[in-house]
Amino acid sequence: MNEMISERNRKLAEKVIRGLESRNMEGHYAETKEEALKIALALIPAGSGVGWGGSVSIADIGLKDAVCSGDYTVYNRDACSTPEEKRSVELQCLGCDYFLSSTNAITEDGVLVNIDGKGNRVAAITWGPEHVLMIVGMNKVVKDLDDAWARARNLAAPVNAQRFDIQTPCKKTGSCADCKSPDTICSQFLVTRYSKAPKRIKVILVNDNLGY
Repeated sequence: MNEMISERNRKLAEKVIRGLESRNMEGHYAETKEEALKIALALIPAGSGVGWGGSVSIADIGLKDAVCSGDYTVYNRDACSTPEEKRSVELQCLGCDYFLSSTNAITEDGVLVNIDGKGNRVAAITWGPEHVLMIVGMNKVVKDLDDAWARARNLAAPVNAQRFDIQTPCKKTGSCADCKSPDTICSQFLVTRYSKAPKRIKVILVNDNLGY
């Protein structure tokens, strides 16, 4: 990545991390995907129960593969062959030690904004798992809450819709239509402005473009 962009990202990450800490959350910064993976694995003790929801970012840095081949109890919804089996694993994720995720947007002062279709991901971010570990590319950092909503609804959701076999207006047009489609992936909206449990939510900001 261009050195000027990297320098800007380092300085901005420092501000975001201060914001996270003021909200009872924990922040880290990684210059590369490889460094992000090392930090993530250092934060997850051997033997931990680990699960995740839908996230491209955790796959982008190789974290999924690393925990699946490591010394962990893995609740892998991606390996399920039936909807019933997948639901059972997703329920187990609510009681795991470390829930892996990203965020659709994060403000400069540390507020997290997420949109979910089924709700399992935002449910786990809100409550249940002992720890939530987020991998967040600097492309997801925005100025304020209004910008976070705009990013989540007008960029993250329409792009994510392209990944699924669904028929939503945003998949067809690339633009949010505030739809009530049966296929909508925007059923649940979550703003996380504070963590009641100290450092339960840990965010690794990465000097790269990750996920959507």
